[in-house]
Amino acid sequence: MTIIATSRSLYLRLLKVLNSLQSPLLLVVRLYWGWQFWQAGWGKLQDISKPIGFFTDLGIPFPVFNAWLVSLLECGGGILLFLGLASRLISIPLVVDMTVAYLTADREALKSIFSEPGKFYRADPYTFWFAALLIMIFGPGAISLDRLVSRYFARRSAESPRATTVTMSPRL
Repeated sequence: MTIIATSRSLYLRLLKVLNSLQSPLLLVVRLYWGWQFWQAGWGKLQDISKPIGFFTDLGIPFPVFNAWLVSLLECGGGILLFLGLASRLISIPLVVDMTVAYLTADREALKSIFSEPGKFYRADPYTFWFAALLIMIFGPGAISLDRLVSRYFARRSAESPRATTVTMSPRL
C-alpha cells in the first residue's frame, strides 16, 4: 500500500468519525440553546414591564407588542429547538430576533465585528444568534422530532397508492 493510498484511507476514516459526530453536536447545541432561549423568554414573560421599558428606551417601535412578541418567540422557540421540532423554521425568526438585538442594544459590538472581533462575540446576542444560525443552516440533526416527522411522512407517501399519469395523445 502506498503512502498516498494509506493517507487517503486514514482521511476517509477520519471523515466517517467526524461525520458521525454531527448529530450529537447538533443535539447538544439544540438542547443547551433551546433551554437558554426558553429561560430568556420565560424571564421576560415573568416581568413583561422590564422588556417593555427597555424597548421603549431603545426607541423600538410598538414596544409593548414587540416585547410580547420577542418574549413569546424566545420562550416558544426555545421549546421547539429543545425538542428539535420545526427547528429550521423557528430558527429563522430567532436569528432575526438576535440580529435586531445586535442592531438595537449592541450596535457598538456589531460595528466592531472586524476592528475588534472580541467585542462582537462577547456581546450578549452572539451565542444565541450563532446557535440559531447553526441550526438554521445545518438542521436539527438525526436525533430530533423533525427526523421522526420526516420519516413518518416519507413512510406514508411510500405506502400511498401512486397516482397514475395520464398522457394525452397529440392526435386528440
